[in-house]
Amino acid sequence: MKRAETTGVNEVKTGEPIRYYHRTRGRVEEEKVYGERSLRWIYETGPGRLALALLVRRPLFSKFYGWLMDRPSSRKRILPFIEQYGLDPSEFADSPESFRTFNEFFYRKLKPEARPVDPGQTTAVFPADGRHWVCQDLSRLNDFWVKGQRFDVAAFLGDGELAERYRAGSLVMSRLCPVDYHRYHFPCAGVPGENRLINGWLHSVSPVALRRNARYLWENKRAFCLLESPVFGTVVYAEIGATCVGGLVSTYRAGEPVRKGAEKGYFRFGGSCVVLLFENGKLRLDDDLVARAAEGMETYAKMGERMGGKA
Repeated sequence: MKRAETTGVNEVKTGEPIRYYHRTRGRVEEEKVYGERSLRWIYETGPGRLALALLVRRPLFSKFYGWLMDRPSSRKRILPFIEQYGLDPSEFADSPESFRTFNEFFYRKLKPEARPVDPGQTTAVFPADGRHWVCQDLSRLNDFWVKGQRFDVAAFLGDGELAERYRAGSLVMSRLCPVDYHRYHFPCAGVPGENRLINGWLHSVSPVALRRNARYLWENKRAFCLLESPVFGTVVYAEIGATCVGGLVSTYRAGEPVRKGAEKGYFRFGGSCVVLLFENGKLRLDDDLVARAAEGMETYAKMGERMGGKA
């Protein structure tokens, strides 16, 4: 079967809904965007973009918002949020009433059985719940979110020598919305190294923002480690901060072997994303994901679901 060419995500017009393909339900759905009115004002209007440059992208703004979500008074947001976005409390490891703040609820743990991990010995799984966009070969990618823009691996990693190893590699971008489960996990077994922090701005990573400037992904605050996998080689595992993300919190221990699906860390309040880079010839992404990406569409799937196998 011929592999589909990967292109960028389709350009969206101002005010147009964000759509994605739901892998389990087998249909295109429309994203419920938390804080959509404010988000579109910031990225789609002149006054909003001025506010973005002067205030919103700055860490102090997100730190303040995170502080609000840590206040006991934020607790009253939990039950309305669960109802509005149709979350399933039966998946939660703790009851909704047990959370003392909205942030505690936001980075909640789930019961192990809520996210079964694909058991294949030579398969890789999605690292998080979310909308996923993939590229089998970055050297063939001409449009990344914005027409004529490439994914700048060197700028993203801040290391030109390391980036060269992934110039023709594979990319998996998992975008988490505020309504998603916000802990992220290892896509395969291996030994992770120390996280390297790269400071930067805190732009939104919603399509509303990225379809106007994909560079936000390598201008935002981010951290990454190298995961040494016996099956998939050296995998770059990066998490990206975004507007109103109160923190990137690592829970793994560098140098200690991890199993596939083991937790790496979590995001405090806000939507963000995880990016994985595989060396050329190490991972064969599943055909349906590549085909959707070629159509310019993200695919929704949950942590632990298969995304590909050994090439």
